[in-house]
Amino acid sequence: MKKIKIAQVITRLDWGGSPDIIRLVCKSLDPDRFDITLITGPSKNPSSMTENFLTEFKNRVITVPQLQRDVKPLDDIIALFRLYRLFRKEKFDIVHTHTAKAGALGRIAARLAGRAGVIHTSHGHNFYGYFGPAKSKLVIMAERFLTHFTDRITALTDLEKKDLSSYNVARPEKVDIINSGLELELYRNVKADKNGRRDKLGIKSGSVLVGMVGRLEQIKGPGYFIEAAVSVAEKCPQAEFLVVGEGSLRYKLESRCRELKISDRVTFTGWREDIPEILPGLDILVLPSLNEAVGRTLIEAGACGIPVVATKVGGIPEIVKDMETGILVPPGDADGLARALISLIEDNDKRQRMGEMARFWADDKFSASRMVASFSDLYESVCR
Repeated sequence: MKKIKIAQVITRLDWGGSPDIIRLVCKSLDPDRFDITLITGPSKNPSSMTENFLTEFKNRVITVPQLQRDVKPLDDIIALFRLYRLFRKEKFDIVHTHTAKAGALGRIAARLAGRAGVIHTSHGHNFYGYFGPAKSKLVIMAERFLTHFTDRITALTDLEKKDLSSYNVARPEKVDIINSGLELELYRNVKADKNGRRDKLGIKSGSVLVGMVGRLEQIKGPGYFIEAAVSVAEKCPQAEFLVVGEGSLRYKLESRCRELKISDRVTFTGWREDIPEILPGLDILVLPSLNEAVGRTLIEAGACGIPVVATKVGGIPEIVKDMETGILVPPGDADGLARALISLIEDNDKRQRMGEMARFWADDKFSASRMVASFSDLYESVCR
């Protein structure tokens, strides 16, 4: 049987959810059935796992220097032309594009080159809540245009599929829902020495550790976490707070902690690659995003048996079962975050119960093997 020849196209493989999905798909698809080529722009901050993958996969990686996230008209035209030439030369059966810029240039180039079936995964939730009204409208118009170059679209959540239909971007029959998958065993195989993990981070033992893991940018809502921490700290002397991540708001957040006199209770770690080692040290994970496509850190927490407090936005309600695996609150509501956290901090049995439910839920729905099998079926379907 002839192998299905596939090009996976992404702007860059920096730290985040989309590079992890692509890495898993590339390395886990049946090599006897699929011939994968990865086409990417230059990466600036890849994780160590991504670097190892790129080294192992190097003979099947093509770097297009002009394929970048920022809008640069000359580079974009060059990238489009180089992708077109690659697709004409390699005669791929399928071109699968990921994220906005690679999705735009890759889909147009693939359709101009002919032959290939074209699939797109956005890895984001950008129709509303992420940009202002004018830019959101432009994003929707662009996606409507690009759909004409696309055979199938994969959505990470039911909400994303509904939005694609309600905003007249794609008909429902053109959209396949494939849930984000993780290597759950990475979070199972870590040692259970919670106090040892905390010692390394400078967290005192015996505390209830509440953590946020993510980019320190406005859309992720870290400021609301800090404001909530003030109320929680007053009510729960046993609570400590951990902020894992980097971004443009870090120094502003640290300054705010000093103003609020909670610096001694909040630890900023900066960007860390050892999230599977850090997460099991938490008692509660917080994700206060103002918009979120999926929130893979929620799945990671579930794999570790950690309950979460998160905002009811985007695809989060499909990841967190409210009052079962965690607690959902409105976005931008620091008081609501604080109340939910206090209820979990003061009730150890509730934390344990929700954590166990989260573990079962992650195992059932968000495994890497399930995700890869879904992509395999999709590729076979498109080729047929």
